[in-house]
This record gives sequence, C-alpha cells and structure tokens, in this order.
Amino acid sequence: MNNDTLFSDLYSSPIGLLEICGTDDFITTIQFLDKKCSDKMTLHQPLTRSWMLGNETKKQLETYFSGKRRVFNLPLHLQGTPFQLTVWKTLQAIPYGETRTYEDIAKAIGNPKAARSVGQANNKNPFAIAIPCHRVIGKNKQLTGYAWGIQSKQMLLNLENKNGKK
Repeated sequence: MNNDTLFSDLYSSPIGLLEICGTDDFITTIQFLDKKCSDKMTLHQPLTRSWMLGNETKKQLETYFSGKRRVFNLPLHLQGTPFQLTVWKTLQAIPYGETRTYEDIAKAIGNPKAARSVGQANNKNPFAIAIPCHRVIGKNKQLTGYAWGIQSKQMLLNLENKNGKK
C-alpha cells in the first residue's frame, strides 16, 4: 500500500459500532469501537465524500447480519507477521456457522503445538467479522478469547448458527 489517503466510516451493527478504515483500493481495518478496543482506535481523515469501498463494506456487513452473506468479498490489506497471515488465511476457510478450536487451527497450519500463538494472532486480527476469529473456540468447546468480549462472540456464533440451518 502506498501513501493513499486513509478514510474511515462507521457502521452500526446489531452488536456494536464498527469503524471501517481504508483507502480507495483496500480496507485496512474493521474494528469495533468501544471501551474494550480504544487502544486499537486510530484517527483517519474524516469522510467528506462518498467512499465506494466503505459503502461496499457496510453493504456486505448488512447482508451478513441479515443472514444473507456467509463470505466477505473485500480487498483486505493484510499486514502482519508471516505466522499471523497464515492464521488469518486459515480462519477465512472456517465455514459459516461452524467453529474450530485453537488447536485445530494450529494443526491446520502445520504447527500443532502453537495453539496459544494462534490465540495471539486472533487477538491481532484487524478485520472483525470479515476474518472470522469469532469462530475459534477453546478445546473444551468453551468460548474463550475475543478481543471485543465473549458476549459479542456468542452473539455472532448464535447469528450464524441460526442462519446456517436453512
């Protein structure tokens, strides 16, 4: 990504306010704006014109929350360590309405002892919902570790479970 102007836009989801950041060519983050993630908030140029990619992202989020979208098709600008990138790519392969354990992801990336590192990579995921780290659960099928709270994770899983049974 070059020095393109960064824009941000807001989307009011059923589980909280999301900030969508990016350029004319890429989405750079989709993050919940609440007190739990204030350290992740950044200031970008205020939106002073229609931002086509931001509008498309909001449209895809809307169809996700209405149960009509199962996969996001957005140009995400992924930046992270090689390990994080591998984990995030693997998360995108988890089918809608299904879950995997941290250990499952570690095995899927060929590093079966890296479950904790998978959890750390999930915590650094810059694309809430679009890269579905909410679909990763503890080995005892317990909900653990979601940067925006277990209640939000449960709500997303409930939404997908409800809409996945069509």
